[in-house]
Formats: sequence, structure tokens, C-alpha cells
Amino acid sequence: MAFLVFCMKGDVVKLTPVKYRILFSILSLLFFAASLQADQPNIIWIVADDLGYNDLSCMGQKHFKTPRLDQMAAEGMRFTQFYAGSTVCAPSRACFLTGQHTGHIYQRFNGKVQFRDDPLDITIATLLKKAGYKTALIGKSGLACNSNDGKLPNRKGFDYFYGYSSHTGAHRYYPKKLWKNGEAIKFDDNQGYEGKTYSGDLFLKESLQWITANKDNPFFLHLALQQPHADLQVPDSYRKKFLGKFGKEKPYKKSFYRGEANPKATTVAMITYLDDSVGQVIDLIKKLGIEKKTIVMFTSDNGPHSEGGHHPKHFDSNGPLRGQKRDLYEGGIRVPLIAWCPGKIPGGKTSDLICASWDFPATACEFAGIDPPKNTDGVSWVPTLTGRGVQKKHEYLYWEFYEQGGKQAVRQGKWKGIRLNVRKDRHGKLLLFDLEKDLGETNNIAAEHPDVVERLAKIMDQAHIPSKVVSFSPRKKRRQK
Repeated sequence: MAFLVFCMKGDVVKLTPVKYRILFSILSLLFFAASLQADQPNIIWIVADDLGYNDLSCMGQKHFKTPRLDQMAAEGMRFTQFYAGSTVCAPSRACFLTGQHTGHIYQRFNGKVQFRDDPLDITIATLLKKAGYKTALIGKSGLACNSNDGKLPNRKGFDYFYGYSSHTGAHRYYPKKLWKNGEAIKFDDNQGYEGKTYSGDLFLKESLQWITANKDNPFFLHLALQQPHADLQVPDSYRKKFLGKFGKEKPYKKSFYRGEANPKATTVAMITYLDDSVGQVIDLIKKLGIEKKTIVMFTSDNGPHSEGGHHPKHFDSNGPLRGQKRDLYEGGIRVPLIAWCPGKIPGGKTSDLICASWDFPATACEFAGIDPPKNTDGVSWVPTLTGRGVQKKHEYLYWEFYEQGGKQAVRQGKWKGIRLNVRKDRHGKLLLFDLEKDLGETNNIAAEHPDVVERLAKIMDQAHIPSKVVSFSPRKKRRQK
């Protein structure tokens, strides 16, 4: 029988052809895995909380500047038709973590709901971890709305978790307690509304340390910052820069949110703090020399809020868009998206691709060289980001929302359909807008385009899968024309 001979540590080892083929296969797999890992870029997904479409100067803000995010956009790509997964926190975050829209995800509302253990509600962190990535979630967890389960992020694919498990807790910027890999970390000098240790400082420090520690491995960091969500709160060193710059201010009296004597100055200071935080992450990446293999994406979870003394009208937070947080008009769901990676993503580019946050897992998976989630509603933006290949486009985008009587919305090309009071009538009238001619959604043209209305109504039916934990009212018999 033929055999092959090679030396190992001075010993002669004989291999039969069968054993040689087995060894060759193993070595090939190891070589492929090593080469794949070498090509896998680091991925950082940074999400602001309640930041409006027009709250960045690179998006049109005129009342204040966001120089670091402007620089990121100048060196990368800015998207003008990007949408959040929902118009409030919990479902929006569920969308970008799972790759599904709100007609399919489990966590569809703000309340006592959280991701189920694997194999249900598989996250992008789990997928990337299996592909060899180190994974971390720092900040406000999107895996549960109101939960005290500090170990949940670790069970859902994150090697490292530091932050809030509860969105209610994340309303406070001086936390009495945060979670670190399932262990409660207490801050005795903090009282929630006030204190000595600002959560944003903690999250930035942890992020910079974690990136540095994992710079030699492919890594995925989801940095979930709180600014500019109410409470309106920021360190005095930031607030002082803007005191008196916006005229006489109307103080906000304490209610559920903390009282604030200067809500306008504090809001701008919070966005400035957010801008600086992103800038420090970018600076570290450059200092470590990993900028050409690190993709950074920045966005917001929904449109601007009007809570704690802030109102979108103060600084034109939604620009030309109608609506705000809790609306399915454009102002509630269209948000900034900036993508950055020198050498991989061309600088100074603007994209009008119609896309949504539930595309993020498919995009991250393509960059990592792995298959996207099997049940994804998303498409990868890699062709648009890199300028290579053919960009697949959505047939439509869909949202559903369970507060304020229930709402549904569909975007298909230039058409935007919205149904209000869904709990009252699942097949009620649709509002129809032509976003190319009417970005502010002021002119309902449903009566002029009954064929479009009927098509969007069918999409609303098809895209909605009944949920076990939340529902609209029972369906009524479809009206006969």
C-alpha cells in the first residue's frame, strides 16, 4: 500500500492516502478559517437615543454644530433615507438586533417583554460570535424593555455586557446600579436624577478599554448611548458652554423626569456630549491603527422626543419631516445613518438608498463572510457601502405600533401609506403620501390613487404576523367596494 512520510519533532510519521486526505482536509479548513478571520472587519454599531433626523449639522441642523459626526460623515457615507425599526425604543432595538421588522419580531412594544433564550430570537451577536468575533454590548440593552435580568445579554450572544437591563432605569443618568456580566455594580454616590458618576462617562471608558483589549481579534461592539433621551441631564462642564445662548429659558418642573432650569442648553449639551463620545471612539481606532479594518456605523433608535422640557420645534429636530417619537410619520422613524471605514467605505458620499435598521444583521453578516439570519427581513448594504456589486432593494418597508390606538405604515418606493386607529378598525382608511413631492406628509392623496391604497393595504395584511404577547383588536370583515 502506498504511503507518505513526513517528520514531526524528529520522528518519522507514515500516512496512508486515506489519512493524508483527512489531514489535508483538516489543514485546509484551519487555513480557510484563519484566512476568513483575517478578512473579517471589526464592526461597531453606535445607537443614540431619541436623536432626530435633523439633530446633526451634517444632516441640516443650523442652531448648533456636531463637528465629530460631521467629520465622520465627511470621511464616510451619509444616508438620507434610512429608517429606524420602530418609533419607540424596545421594538426598534429588537429590529436591528434580529433583522426583522415589527410585523415579525417578538419584542414589538415598550413594556414587560424581553428576548427569549436561544434558539428563539437569535441576535446578530450570536451569529458573529459563532463566526469568531468577540462581542460586547455597552450601554442601554435593547434585549428587554423592563427587566432585571442582568445576565440576559450574555445569554444572547454578548461576551461582555456593561449597562442597563431596563429602559426605565436608563432614563436616569446617575444610576444607582448597572450590570456587568450578570453582576450588579452599585454606585452609592448616585441618586438617579443627580450624582457623581455620569453613565455616559462610564460607557465611554468601558468601550475604549474593551476596544483596546480586543484590537487583535475581529470584534463586534454595540455601543448604546442614552443621549439625548430625557431625563435632560449632562455634566456641568458641557452644560455651561451653552447657558444663555438660546434666550430666556422656560424651566421644566420635575415630574417623572428631573426638573431642568435650562432645557434648551442642556439638550444641545447632551448632543454635544454624544458627538464627543463618538469622536473619541474614532480617535482611538485611528490611534490603534485599525481604522482600515473597522466599520463604524452611527444611527438613532427613533425620532426626537418632547419630554422632560425638550420639544423638537426648539431646534427643528425633525427638519422637513412631520411627526416625532411615537408617530409613524417620517419624523418618528426616519433617522440619521453614517457609515465609516477608510479604504473600505468611500469618503464624502451620500446615499439615498431606502433602507432600515433591520438590514443591519444582513450587512454585518456579509462583511463577516457568513450567511445572514434565515428569517431576516433585511438586505445587505455592502454593495452601496463599498461601491461593489449590485445593491438589492426592498420591495417595501413596514412598521406597526401598538400605542395611541394602534398604527401601521408602509413605504414602497415614493409611496407612504399610514393607517391610524388600527385597534378600532383593522381595515380602516389609509392616508397616502407621495414622498417625492410631499416629504412633509401634508397632502393626503388616497382618493386620487385607490390602486396604490389597495396595494399598500394588502402589504399591511401580509407583513403582520399575529403575536402571542400583543395584538390589535380582532379583525373586522373587509369592507366591500
